Amino acid sequence: MGTIVCQVCNETIEHFEGEKVATLYSSCSSCGSEKKNHGQR
Repeated sequence: MGTIVCQVCNETIEHFEGEKVATLYSSCSSCGSEKKNHGQR
């Protein structure tokens, strides 16, 4: 079992099945658009 968490706002984006327990970081759709508007990726 794993969790994908937004690295900007720390909201849980999704849970996924896997062999190991893991936390992966990404950007949610609302934070991703904010970062893009500020020229950061």
